[in-house]
Amino acid sequence: MMGRWLASRTKQRQAGPLAAVQTPSNAGVLSCRVLSPANEPVPNARWAVSDTVGRTLVEGGTDPFGSFVATIPAGEYRLAVFAEGYLPYRMPCTVTEDSLASLGDVTLRAAQPLEMPAPGDWEIDLAHSSIACTARHIGVARVHGRFNSFAGVVRITDDATQTAMHVVIDAATIDTNVRMRDDHLRSADFLDVARFPTIEFYSDQFVPRGGNRWDVIGELWLRGVARTVTLDMEYLGLGNGMQGEARAACRVTTELHRDDFQVSWQTMLARGIAAVGPTIRVDIDVQVVPKS
Repeated sequence: MMGRWLASRTKQRQAGPLAAVQTPSNAGVLSCRVLSPANEPVPNARWAVSDTVGRTLVEGGTDPFGSFVATIPAGEYRLAVFAEGYLPYRMPCTVTEDSLASLGDVTLRAAQPLEMPAPGDWEIDLAHSSIACTARHIGVARVHGRFNSFAGVVRITDDATQTAMHVVIDAATIDTNVRMRDDHLRSADFLDVARFPTIEFYSDQFVPRGGNRWDVIGELWLRGVARTVTLDMEYLGLGNGMQGEARAACRVTTELHRDDFQVSWQTMLARGIAAVGPTIRVDIDVQVVPKS
């Protein structure tokens, strides 16, 4: 009796933590660790497992140790791993019933950095740029809007971290495609465009985050209130327009809290649900061209 008990305990210790993972009878466990070329774990790498016809079955991000574990129906799949600053990695994998399919360590290769714009003054091309905002409505839906008029200049330096920018938005051009709502947004309850006709952003702090991602730290003026905000910028690279002109592009996101700028109007609906959420998501697509 004692011998069987000791053997059982030894088997449990050897099985490790995955012994506690409950899997359906037709599924197995897939695991992998993602490493950099320096053999360091890559946390927050995005991974996806797709079937033989390209449909994504499951996806997620690696943990702080660069690893992931997923329970997947038995079958043939393809794993894809993406991380900022690295080339995409793809490989086939097979998951069998009631077993662990460990892919071991996957080492990513560093991507070539994108060419940066030439030093000098560049201006936003309004025809190929957009500033969009999204607010939560009645707790479940979203309302989308945009600003139709804005301008900006970026002064690019040899040291990209010393780059500076200034953007001015015409607050009265807010457009959610509903006239009554847009008039309310222009009123003193929200943007108060009669007193504060512009929204402005200044920055001279471009902080590299690795790969083509940057933190753009600056001062946002809205309704006469200035707050420091951080924009999450993805640099998309250089290209040439229809006339052969140089163009640089980037994608920017951030989230603003209305109360930070004294935009505190609120109406509560039944069951205490707010008509408008407390935060605004901002999504910006920008193309800049050399300033003439």
